[in-house]
Amino acid sequence: MSICHWPREERPRERLLAEGTAALSDAELLAVLLGSGIRGQSAVELARRLVAEFGDLRRVLVARPAELSQVSGLGPARCARLLCVMELARRSLLQQLPQRTVLASPGDTKRYFRAWLRDRKQEVFAGLFLDNRHRVIRCEALSKGTIDGASIYPREIVSRCLEIGAAAVIFAHNHPSGIAEPSDADRRITRRLRDALALIDVRVLDHLVVGDGEVVSFAERGLV
Repeated sequence: MSICHWPREERPRERLLAEGTAALSDAELLAVLLGSGIRGQSAVELARRLVAEFGDLRRVLVARPAELSQVSGLGPARCARLLCVMELARRSLLQQLPQRTVLASPGDTKRYFRAWLRDRKQEVFAGLFLDNRHRVIRCEALSKGTIDGASIYPREIVSRCLEIGAAAVIFAHNHPSGIAEPSDADRRITRRLRDALALIDVRVLDHLVVGDGEVVSFAERGLV
């Protein structure tokens, strides 16, 4: 039976508007996003099949376009909607860290970068620039690379620190493999950045490596 023939109080969109997003299951939220079902399947049934095929909701939202397009019933429009959701969430996260905010703890920084960088298919190297009171000036991606790594140029990062007046910086990057253990290359670039920035009196407070849920801190390991 099509959702339009369900009792009004059982329809996901109507329930969402009446009761809020928390009232809906993962599949029902996906159904609202998909908009409609296909022949023989309601939007909720299609959403349940989608979650079952990928394993869970997170895997649906971080899937590649080629992976989504293999699912029967997901055309270009539905694939585009799903891809937009994760990117909108990431951009919203960036806007939640206003300038001059003081991060309360190293845990806050870890949670922030984990939410931003986890599940990305390419390596992204980011910098969180701070003033002399360790208040946030800006957070931005400094380099984007392939799944094998990103190109980091200390001279450009020194220039960026001078441009925005940073007194300290926290670096972070993700490992698309999901393994957060720092590589030898990670250690080398951290030393190069630390030494280059020391020449202009900018401190490297930490370098975080984001894996599949785990975040490794160079500072906690005594590597900066």
